[in-house]
Amino acid sequence: MNKSDLINAVAKQANLTKKAASSAVEATFSVIQEALANKEKVTLVGFGTFEVRQRKGRQGVNPATKAKIKIPPKTVPAFKPGKSLKEAVQK
Repeated sequence: MNKSDLINAVAKQANLTKKAASSAVEATFSVIQEALANKEKVTLVGFGTFEVRQRKGRQGVNPATKAKIKIPPKTVPAFKPGKSLKEAVQK
C-alpha cells in the first residue's frame, strides 16, 4: 500500500472526500514528523509508539576497498508496534 492507496482507504472508511482524507493523512504525518524532530515520543494506544533513538558510532568496512571506516553516531526515528497491532498481524 502506498500513500495514495492509504488516502483512498481512509476516504472510503471514514466516508470523506479524497481531498479531506488527503488533508487528514498529510496533517497526521506532519504532526508526527514535527514531534519527532523535537525529540518527542508519539504514542498511539493500541497501534504503537514513534520515537527518536540514538545510534552509537561504530567501525565499518568499505565493501569496495575493504578499508576500515568510522561510522559516526546519529539520531534515527523508530517505531515500536503496540499489542493490538502485533496481534492483528499474527492473525
